Amino acid sequence: MDGIIPILAIACIFIGLPWLILHYVTQWKRGANLTREDENLLDELHDMARLLEDRVETIERIMTADDPSWKSRG
Repeated sequence: MDGIIPILAIACIFIGLPWLILHYVTQWKRGANLTREDENLLDELHDMARLLEDRVETIERIMTADDPSWKSRG
């Protein structure tokens, strides 16, 4: 009985612990992939960002045409 406890402890350290770590690393890597839905959402957000950037550039051109020194006052 006294010899079983150290053997179980060593087995847990050298077999159980690495198995547990590798199991959760595998789960983490599997869950890190983007789904098709996520990719579609990213595409939509990218398109919206491009549209907003175009709008800001248009506003800046209008403001520059109206008052060329507006950027230096900010």
